[in-house]
Amino acid sequence: MTQMIPITRLGPCRHKSPLPESTARATGQFPFMSDLAATPSASGEPGSGGETRGFERAGPREHIFFDPANTAAGIVTCGGLSPGINNVIRTLVMQLYYHYGVKRLLGFRFGFQGLAPRYGHDVMELSPQSVRDIHALGGSILSSSRGPQDPAEMVDTLVAQGVNILFCIGGDGTLKGAHAIAQEALRRGLALSVIGVPKTIDNDIAYCVKTFGFETAFAKAVEAVQSAHVEAKGAPNGISIVKLMGRDSGFIAANTTLACPDVDFVLVPEVPFKLEGENGFLACLERLMREKGRSGGQPHAVIVVAEGAGQELFQGEKGRDASGNVKYGDIGQVLKVEIAQYFRDRMPVTLKYIEPSYLIRSLPANPHDAIFCYYLGDHVAHAAMSGRTDMMVGYWNGYYTHVPLELVVGHRKRIDPASDFWRQVLFSTGQPARMD
Repeated sequence: MTQMIPITRLGPCRHKSPLPESTARATGQFPFMSDLAATPSASGEPGSGGETRGFERAGPREHIFFDPANTAAGIVTCGGLSPGINNVIRTLVMQLYYHYGVKRLLGFRFGFQGLAPRYGHDVMELSPQSVRDIHALGGSILSSSRGPQDPAEMVDTLVAQGVNILFCIGGDGTLKGAHAIAQEALRRGLALSVIGVPKTIDNDIAYCVKTFGFETAFAKAVEAVQSAHVEAKGAPNGISIVKLMGRDSGFIAANTTLACPDVDFVLVPEVPFKLEGENGFLACLERLMREKGRSGGQPHAVIVVAEGAGQELFQGEKGRDASGNVKYGDIGQVLKVEIAQYFRDRMPVTLKYIEPSYLIRSLPANPHDAIFCYYLGDHVAHAAMSGRTDMMVGYWNGYYTHVPLELVVGHRKRIDPASDFWRQVLFSTGQPARMD
């Protein structure tokens, strides 16, 4: 038996949905989603009574909480850019306007700053006409920012604007902010739905198999790695270092490596390594270069490193950015310097350092991500109109699901070094499982 993980609701759904679905499959129309439909949260994960815990499945409900004629919705985009943000915005506006009949749609600009009047950012009126072509653009038409704002001040703004629903598009910090806004609204007894849309090219949101923009990002990263390989082979003893995004999770670096088998080493935050020593990274790199030379090939190497890898190599106090995240040391520059010093008296090498991060995250979504964005936008609209709040829509075990924000912000998804996925990455590169 499946024990449903509860989702907070604002109250009973008293309005018939205007959507053209039916609960009866015999009519030939698509059915509404039952509130009893569940997706296991994890294989074999037990609940308090031994039952399997399950997420509520996303989808349109036959009855909704909000009266569309008296509903206003707001959208905010926060944190770093990611391919597909505009696709989600477009889907939300089109779905709410045409299918639900919600006519007042607002875009709060520059992230959560747009919900704090002291910053003076204008509120953008959104309509099908204003968003019709934005899916072809990278970035966010609402712009973005980092940094927390006062939940009470943001709720005051939403009340003053007459907003009943707020969609928060962003990563871990944004979802924490959305959770704080939802909790403040519930504390005041407000009928305000706050729904999170998981966005990060790092792909590190818990209970979400992938986040939008991830596939577009690592597809572009593959191009950078292919260029790095050409550069490495085009110079005597060439070594190319490609630094990719991934603060705490190395999914972009690892997936790029699997898609581009020219990579010789991939370094990710989940797997610590040492530079020095017989089995350290530098010695492994030297052995690779000499082995390629002995086998009659041209000595060269391509190294892919996630930005959060090797942070154990940095000593001393680390500051924090506007979002409260620890500022990480630049592992790419450290590798560049250490490799140059190590090989100075061993063999002459030609080093190239490539960092395509900002090119990767500002792209428009590729076709697969664009479709994924459409489904996410569609399901968050249904969740909000049904009066659910303090949740996000994830994609888990083959279904779109409702996930409580409190559960999401508790931890990040990371690569398991003991998983079959990481084993395949090691096989692809041929690098040692440990470099310490």
